[in-house]
This record gives sequence, structure tokens and C-alpha cells, in this order.
Amino acid sequence: MSGYLDIRNVSKAFNVSGRELQVLRNVNLSVDKGEIYGIIGFSGAGKSTLARCINRLETPDAGEILVDGVDVVKLKGKELRQERRKVGMIFQNFNLFEAMTVEKNIAYPLEIEGVKKAEIKKRVQETAELVGLADKLKAYPGGLSGGQKQRVGIARTLIGQPDVLLSDEATSALDPQTTLNILDLLKDINERLGITILMITHELDAIRYSCDKMAVLENGQITESGAVADIFRNPQSKTGELFAKVSKEFRRAENFTDGEGI
Repeated sequence: MSGYLDIRNVSKAFNVSGRELQVLRNVNLSVDKGEIYGIIGFSGAGKSTLARCINRLETPDAGEILVDGVDVVKLKGKELRQERRKVGMIFQNFNLFEAMTVEKNIAYPLEIEGVKKAEIKKRVQETAELVGLADKLKAYPGGLSGGQKQRVGIARTLIGQPDVLLSDEATSALDPQTTLNILDLLKDINERLGITILMITHELDAIRYSCDKMAVLENGQITESGAVADIFRNPQSKTGELFAKVSKEFRRAENFTDGEGI
């Protein structure tokens, strides 16, 4: 196993009321450079904990997480801060500063790094154009739609020029049409910037639409991985089987609603 992002035997437990809760169990995963890779699982499967281990908001109890050959688990201090910049993250709840304009929200990571104002202005403009917000820079988050807020969150992550983008349930709070627009944006970013995207979600259709490969996370373990089409056709895990079944039922219902099959 050797990719741009390699997760090797990663485990993580938390102490909950004096008891050990094992959240990740020997997780192994390999994602190639420039790939959009999906990870799917139900609530409580360990998806968000895995994302937080990858960007080192959490430290695994065991295992390695290699980004372009560098094990981020071993890093500390300045080295960790520098390496962490390579891994950007977008969240379900946007996490925007309501009292700041869109321009200030996007610029924030560069401002705290002490980047020169002229460079910040240039990169904010370029990034805003990339995500379709060039006309919203003076607006405030309270006046934006959910999709526009998520675009601000994506822009704020991209302005740091990461090599890997973690999308942690980034479309879960959005309506179907807005979800499609955000997925199209992520695919466009992937194609134009060559950025590696790890899409972590419980929405199987989002993975079907965006990814060629995927893994199924169940009770903190990867129970199957491979081509999205293969897992849909012949799931090998309980979680994969249930997701595939639910997706088929939804599609059947949509066809019925549209008048097909009547």
C-alpha cells in the first residue's frame, strides 16, 4: 500500500466516564494523489475521528498517517504546524465568523500567518473567483444562503493552498440541489488544482456522483474498499449492503414519482 495519503494501522480510543471507548481499530487506507476518495459510514462509525486524526486535531494511539511520505503522527511543534497546512478541512456547519465579511473570513488564515496585505488581497480575489463568490466579498454570512456559506468555508480552506482536502459531511446540511452544486464545485477544484480530496460522508449518492474509489467504515474498522461501482454491485459488508439497498429504494421511489414504471 503506497499512495499520497497512507493510513496504516491507525487506532484511537477515548476515556468516557472511566471506560475506554475504542473508536478506530487498525484502520488502513491508501489514497492516490489527485484522487477524490469516499469514506462512508453511519453515525458513530468513527468517520469524524478519522478526519481529526488525519489533520492531527487528534493524535492516534497507534499507527502511521503519511502525507506525501511524511508521518504526521510523529511531528510536534513547528514541524507539525507546517505539515498541517497541507491538509485543509471543510465542515458541515461552516464555522464562519458572523461579524466578518466574506472577504475577511476567507483572508483569516493568511492574516494570522502574517502574510503581506497585497498578497492576501490577490489570493482572496483568486480564491473567491474559483468558488464563485467574487461578487459576495463585502457581504456578511448572515445574508448568504447555505450553499454560499459552504463556498466561503471551502475558499477559506483553499486559500492556504493545501495538498489534501478533507470534506467532513460538508453537504449534510444542504438541500439536494445545493448539494449537487457543491459536489460539482469540489470536482472542479480537484480537476483545476489537482488537489486530493477525501470525502467523508453518510450520503452514498454523494460518493456515487463524485468518487471512483471508496471505503466503508463500520464500528471503527474499514470493512471493505475498492471501486465505487463494485461495492454498489456486490457489497461485502453489512454497512455497504444496507447503504446500497437504501440507495436503490430511493432511486426506485424517485422513478415512481417521475412517472417511470407506472
